[in-house]
Amino acid sequence: MTVWTWVDVALCVGLLPVAVGCGYLLLLTLLSGRKAAPVPPSPATRKFDVIIPSHNEELGIARTVANLSAVDYPAHLRRIIVVADNCSDATAEKAREAGATVLERQDAEKRGKGYALAHAFERSQRDGFADAVVVVDADTVVSSNLLHAFSRRLEDGAHGVQAHYGVMNPTASWRTRLMTIALGMFHRVRSMGRERLGVSCGLRGNGMCFTHAVLKQVPHDAFSVVEDLEYGIRLARAGHRVHYAWEAEVLGEMVTAEKQSRSQRQRWEGGRAQMRKLHGWPLLSDALKQKSGLLLDLSMDVLVPPLSQLVLATVAGSVLAAGVVWLSGGTAVAASALASFGLMSLALYVLRGWWVSGVGPRGLLDLAWAPIYVVWKVWLMIRGPGAEKKGEWVRTTREAERR
Repeated sequence: MTVWTWVDVALCVGLLPVAVGCGYLLLLTLLSGRKAAPVPPSPATRKFDVIIPSHNEELGIARTVANLSAVDYPAHLRRIIVVADNCSDATAEKAREAGATVLERQDAEKRGKGYALAHAFERSQRDGFADAVVVVDADTVVSSNLLHAFSRRLEDGAHGVQAHYGVMNPTASWRTRLMTIALGMFHRVRSMGRERLGVSCGLRGNGMCFTHAVLKQVPHDAFSVVEDLEYGIRLARAGHRVHYAWEAEVLGEMVTAEKQSRSQRQRWEGGRAQMRKLHGWPLLSDALKQKSGLLLDLSMDVLVPPLSQLVLATVAGSVLAAGVVWLSGGTAVAASALASFGLMSLALYVLRGWWVSGVGPRGLLDLAWAPIYVVWKVWLMIRGPGAEKKGEWVRTTREAERR
C-alpha cells in the first residue's frame, strides 16, 4: 500500500467513532415520523400527584399552578404539590394562594432539585393518594391533555413516561428560535425515533411521570445537575424503559440573554459530560454482555457528544479527508466518503429538527447563526463548568425579572 493509502486508513479509524455517532442520529431521524396518539382510557381512574420543585419562584409559581389546575382531567384524581425548597422569598405563600399543597423544605446541606424531588416523592408515597407522580418545572405551562396522555401509558403497562419538552417563547429572539430547533432535534426527533425502536426515550427533567411502584423498586437517589439522565440510567439498568407521550407537551421559558444562557448550558453540558465519563462505556459493555437493546441505545445516547462537537469533528475530518484526496491524486477516498456520510447525516438531522420545531422560514434563516452558536458552545466546553456544588440550585433569571 502507498503512504497515502495508510494515511487514508488512519483517518478512517479516527473518523469511525464520529461516523457511528452520526449514523445513530440518522437512524433516529429516519424513524422520527409522527404516530397517531393513543386513545386515553375512559373513564379516567389513575390518580396523580403533580409535583413542582421550586426555588425562589414567587413571580411565576401562581401561573404554573393555575395552568396545571386547568388541565383536562378530573380534579378529584389529581393534586398539585409545590416543593418550596430552601426559598428566601414568597414562593410558598403564592403557591398556597393559587391552590397548591405546599411542602416547605430547609436543608443547608442537601440542596437542589434532586433532593426536592426525593422529598416530594417520599411524601406522595406516604400519603397514599396517588398512583403516580408527575414532575413539572416552575417556569412551565402544559398542554391540557398531559395527564390523560400519561394515564394511557400507565394503563398500557408503562412505569416511566416523558412528555414532549418544548419552548414556551420560541419567537423571543434568534437564540430562543435556535433553542427551539435544538430541542426539536434532541427531544422530538431523538425521542420519537427511540420510541419506535422500543427503547427508552430518555428523561428530560420536565414533564416526567413515574409510578409509585417503580419509585419503590428504584428509589430516586439522583442528586446531580442532570438528575433526570442519572435516574433514567438507573431505571434502564433495572429493566424499565421510559415511554414517550409525544402528543402532550410541557413548554418551558428559555432565556434570551447570553449570560443566563451561558450559565444554563454550562450546567447541562457539564452534567452530561460527567455522566458520559461515569456511565458511557460501562453501559456499552453491559449492553453487549447482556445483549440488551435498551442499554445499547442508552449507551449511545450518553456517549454521542453534543451536536456542536460532532459538527466540528465532522467538518474537520472532511477538510482533512479532502486534503488527502487532493494530495494523493484521488486514490485515497475512503475517509472522504466516511466524512461525507457524517455531514449528510447531520444535515438531515438538523433539517428534521427545524421541521418539527414549527419555527418556520424565520427559524431556517436563523440557522445562519449556527456556526456562531457552535463556536460559543465549544468555548463553554473549553472553559468548563462553573463552581456551583453538585446538584445545587442555580436559578436562571426569568425573562419577567429582566424587564
